[in-house]
Amino acid sequence: MTALKLDNFLERLEQARGLDDVQGLTFALRDLFGVDHIVYHWVSADGEQYGCGTYDPVWIQHYLDREYLRVDPVVLGCFQRFHPVEWKRLDWSSKQAQAFQSDAIAHGVGNQGFSVPVRGPNGQFALFSVSTNASDDDWTRFTQDHQRDLILIAHYFNKKALEFEKHRAPEPTKPLSPREVDALTFLAMGYARAQVAEMLSISEHTLRAYIESARFKLGAINTTHAVARAMSEGMIVVGGSARAAAGAWPGKGTIPPREAAE
Repeated sequence: MTALKLDNFLERLEQARGLDDVQGLTFALRDLFGVDHIVYHWVSADGEQYGCGTYDPVWIQHYLDREYLRVDPVVLGCFQRFHPVEWKRLDWSSKQAQAFQSDAIAHGVGNQGFSVPVRGPNGQFALFSVSTNASDDDWTRFTQDHQRDLILIAHYFNKKALEFEKHRAPEPTKPLSPREVDALTFLAMGYARAQVAEMLSISEHTLRAYIESARFKLGAINTTHAVARAMSEGMIVVGGSARAAAGAWPGKGTIPPREAAE
């Protein structure tokens, strides 16, 4: 897309006065990029979904009826990411994910996709996705050529959604207790729940209570979302910084991480 076309599109998006206007613009954007679909998808903490795009309404209703939000590797994968991702780089190894992928392709979603995770105020989470049918090489060239424009457009879409749907925006996050911070930190570092419970000298039942409490405070759909939101809000520190942090870390250096948080 040329700079002139992009500027013209963003100006039209800025002038949109409602979701119907934005919906129409998704079709215009699809045609500008020459792809099959453009979708903006806001996922609320309670599982409510809001958005617009060019998917067939039959697929949208099917997605809702089958509760695919719970298994969609695109949504689940983007919960854990802050950068755009090509769909083929996500985890499609489970039977549920493979069945979902086959169903999506059968409904015309396309065999290639690219999503931009968007995080707004107070942990708001949305996705901006583009998909089509293409070879791996052609799709890699497309994403390389248009990634910067897609990131910019994604944030413009989210800005308009927040403008139209102020009541959907999450409330400010409540502070986590020290135990909740410990639990999410160790999960984010890749420890299994049984390992975390052992390191914190608590039962798995008690650990589950801490995780659920943290999830509620963070307004997260699941544990992965809770960890991602806690990281984005600066409530937990993970990776090398966490391992090198001063102070006592229960089990630090004694039990190797085994599996990521689920």
